[in-house]
Amino acid sequence: MSQTPTVNCPTCGAPVEWSATSTFRPFCSDRCKLIDLGAWASEEHKIPVSPDAEDDLFSEDFEPRH
Repeated sequence: MSQTPTVNCPTCGAPVEWSATSTFRPFCSDRCKLIDLGAWASEEHKIPVSPDAEDDLFSEDFEPRH
């Protein structure tokens, strides 16, 4: 018999069962999900990139810098 895996809510750390019945997984509630979304929107959470990564991504879209 297999046990339902649990994860910790990224916002508050509460245990959350990882199953189809856990509506907000990996979050424990809608509140924790919205707190995390707000952190991304206010740029408290960021994906680290090198300073020139944006230049590399868009280098063909703009004239080169002089």
